[in-house]
Amino acid sequence: MSGEDRQSQLAREHKERQAQRAEQATKPKRNVFIGAAIAVVVVGGGLFAATTLLGGNANTKNVSATSSPAPDPSGTTGLQQPSPTPSQPSAAELAKLTCSYRKDTSGSPAKFVGMPPAKPNLKLKTMTITTNHGDIVIDLATAQAPCAVNSFAFLARKNFFDNTKCHRLATPENSGLGLLQCGDPQAKADGKNPTDGQGSSGYVFNDENLGGMAYSKGTVALAQAAEASNQNGSQFWISLSDETNQLQPDYTPFGVVSKGMDILEKVYQGGWITNPDDITGDGGSNAPKIPVIIKDVRLS
Repeated sequence: MSGEDRQSQLAREHKERQAQRAEQATKPKRNVFIGAAIAVVVVGGGLFAATTLLGGNANTKNVSATSSPAPDPSGTTGLQQPSPTPSQPSAAELAKLTCSYRKDTSGSPAKFVGMPPAKPNLKLKTMTITTNHGDIVIDLATAQAPCAVNSFAFLARKNFFDNTKCHRLATPENSGLGLLQCGDPQAKADGKNPTDGQGSSGYVFNDENLGGMAYSKGTVALAQAAEASNQNGSQFWISLSDETNQLQPDYTPFGVVSKGMDILEKVYQGGWITNPDDITGDGGSNAPKIPVIIKDVRLS
């Protein structure tokens, strides 16, 4: 199948899934795969990232006014500059912004440590993830994704991420993408546990900054299940290759790696452990062969 034929097929599938989602929009939907990440489809005998399985256009999302803050040039040094998005609040509105978090009713296994405060700290600039391989530093897009950053700041203060394992390594070979996924407090990351990728913080919150940053190498974004929206929790992924750019803008980007990319590249090159018992069927529990253990997370 040629590249053009493949894109045409994906476009058709995308339209079909949009129609299905519209039809089911009024029906209750239980999602037990929060952060199980990105599905794949077989096209022409090979694996290709299923952008058509990741949800509709960002403009069709039910994003609240509090989850689309205006860009702040003073806080985006080194980040991809976001594209203009509709209904961005003014600086005055941003100052009054509050975040809304709600109980996760999906039934996903959770490590609940409480709810984040409603008022975000807009002064946070960096997030440092200390791993068994060294520090990974992320420049935060706080003004663009204040509620996501606020959630991470809260969970970090509660030591939520301490001694957790990054459970998923996606590569162009196994998923058509390149990313490392972390934040499941229940994950064993051994390539054997079928429920890796389902754990959560016990609360969810709305999408932010959709379409505001490319998913290119180094971008950090929130994970949620394919076809889900506004169901963000503790799980996140770091893009490890520009193949991840092909994703639809359905995942909240909130920062870019500024230090420690060499650590991630080593893990990426180390390969993955195929989990034949992955119940999501999308490689959501294919662990990296080189284990990544988060020792601490701090925001400043």
